[in-house]
Amino acid sequence: MKKGTFQPHVLPRRRKIGFLARSASASGRKILRNRRRVGRKCLTRA
Repeated sequence: MKKGTFQPHVLPRRRKIGFLARSASASGRKILRNRRRVGRKCLTRA
């Protein structure tokens, strides 16, 4: 059986794009600020 291209790994994904990772850098805080400005229900998708 062929594997799909998306093989999710939750912990590495959270470390890369999770809320704490976003909050740790200036560019990440900018992303959170823009997502709040737009009114997103979920600020991060991890």
